[in-house]
Amino acid sequence: MKRNTMIKLLAGCVLVLLCSGVALASGGGHHADSGVLLKDFLWRCLNFAVTVGLLAYFVTKPIRKGLAGRSEQIAASLEEAEKLRSEAEGRYAEIEKKLATASEEIAAIQQELREDGEREKERILAEATAMAEKIRSEAQKSAEMEVARARATLRAEASKMAVEIAEKLLREKCDDGDQARLVDEYIQKVGELH
Repeated sequence: MKRNTMIKLLAGCVLVLLCSGVALASGGGHHADSGVLLKDFLWRCLNFAVTVGLLAYFVTKPIRKGLAGRSEQIAASLEEAEKLRSEAEGRYAEIEKKLATASEEIAAIQQELREDGEREKERILAEATAMAEKIRSEAQKSAEMEVARARATLRAEASKMAVEIAEKLLREKCDDGDQARLVDEYIQKVGELH
């Protein structure tokens, strides 16, 4: 198609030159032989047209090949760019999808961590409450044991003091006759038991 355009352009140039040559040859006030001039002009136009045609053919052939190769290269580049653009759009859509699911996953993980934290807090509080209750119970038992030990010590001390006071009182108030009477009463009671 490009070659046809080139041929039409060349033919148009030749036609313009021929028409202008005919116009020049026919009109002049010269008395010279117009046939010779026309013939000379036509040969020059033909020579010019052949030169332009040869130049156009030989010069434009590599240019056409280069342009055709460049067109093919551009078409291949465009096709590759379209393919890459399509792949990039696919990857972009995939990444957006992953980002959307990642946001949901992050929210789910945060919620799970909050729930785990609450459960751990409740567990620690329960353990602390149980430990406090155990310590309180042990402290109460220990206090009760100390109170019982103190009471026993006080009773022993009180008994000991009572015996000492009674002994002192008996020594002061008891004379030999009272002692003999007490010994007799004790023997009599022991005899009654047997």
